Amino acid sequence: MCIVSRWRQPVEEEFRLDIPRKDLVRKRRIRRIAYSVAAAAAMGVITFGLSRLEPAAPTVDGSPFIDTVQRGDMVLDVRGLGTLVPENVLLVPARDQGRIERRFLLPGEQVEAHTVLFQLSNPQLEQEVFDTESEIRAAEAEYADLEVRLENETLTQRANAATVAANYQQARTEYLAQKQMAEKGLTDQVTLTKAKVTAEQLEISVHLEKERAAIREKAVKAQLAAKRARIEQQKRLLRLRQQKLERLIVRAGATGVLQQLEVEVGELVSAGTVLARVSDPRHLKAELRIAETQAKDITFGQRAEIDTRNGVIPGTVTRIDPAAEEGTVTVDVRLDGELPKGARPDLSVDGRIILDHLVDVVKVGRPVYAQPDATISLFRVEPDGEHASRMRVAVGRTSVNEIQIRQGLQPGDRVILSDMSAMDAYDRVRLD
Repeated sequence: MCIVSRWRQPVEEEFRLDIPRKDLVRKRRIRRIAYSVAAAAAMGVITFGLSRLEPAAPTVDGSPFIDTVQRGDMVLDVRGLGTLVPENVLLVPARDQGRIERRFLLPGEQVEAHTVLFQLSNPQLEQEVFDTESEIRAAEAEYADLEVRLENETLTQRANAATVAANYQQARTEYLAQKQMAEKGLTDQVTLTKAKVTAEQLEISVHLEKERAAIREKAVKAQLAAKRARIEQQKRLLRLRQQKLERLIVRAGATGVLQQLEVEVGELVSAGTVLARVSDPRHLKAELRIAETQAKDITFGQRAEIDTRNGVIPGTVTRIDPAAEEGTVTVDVRLDGELPKGARPDLSVDGRIILDHLVDVVKVGRPVYAQPDATISLFRVEPDGEHASRMRVAVGRTSVNEIQIRQGLQPGDRVILSDMSAMDAYDRVRLD
């Protein structure tokens, strides 16, 4: 009895445990839904919070160049490289065609006006001189022969004139005698008339001979003058060709330094070809090449400074090339100071032209991309010194090293002048 009772008791308890409880399942379902809603809400809150957070500022690599905004005077200038060139360069040309036979000097040597630089040769010119000399000798011989012939002809004419004059005197004497005899009745009228006619004819002949002699004298003078003119013409031609022959010896023509030789020995040159350049090294000027974008504010008379690496020479702008070449404009600067030692033609120099002087302006160092009268963005260093924020800055006038600040920055601000194009997508950066 007791045994049966013990066995039945656990069985009854087991059957009691397996009875389903509907309220327990419902509670579990509610808990699961609550957990899901809470998790979803938490994810929404976290997502919203993350969306409200600002992204981390990127770090600037390296050490950017930082400058401090200042207030003070500002010198506007432009710079350019250039060379020293002579103010006056004498071009030594070949005045006649010839071949370079000898060269006597090299560039850099001192020369005087009479210093010989080249010896040219021209066989054709030498032959022309010889032919002209021969023609002159032949013409002078012809002149002497003509002079003798004309003198002989003149003597012959004078002899004829003397004969005619003698015959006239004889006929006149005969006529006068016949006239006296006729008056006395010793001769007839026919004989008297014949004597008269003969005397008159011979008188005419005498006058004609005198006229012929005068004309002859003029003709002789004219023929001799023509021959002498021909000889003088040949002599002038000879002198001209001799001068051309002498000009084959090329001289410097001025005192100075032989700057450059343009030809080599053996080269055939024509008249007008530049053979050499002679300059005076005591009078130099600077030729500066200024960037085309910076040359627009340069005007005549502006002050300049020329650095020869051995001293700085003050100068004045005297010429501005009207045309640009390869992105630069050539500007001539007259040197107003004494040349330092070592200054010579073709010496490389660094030039600075002062455009203007601004008084009491806000300024800062010039970023590489800054342009005058433009708006740019610069990163201003924050007070913590670890971050920099982008600022819009209005730029006024610019010089080589500085820019004028019209708006956006104040004296004491520190800005980054290095190239920050890699940070164009960010308005705030972290300094390393």
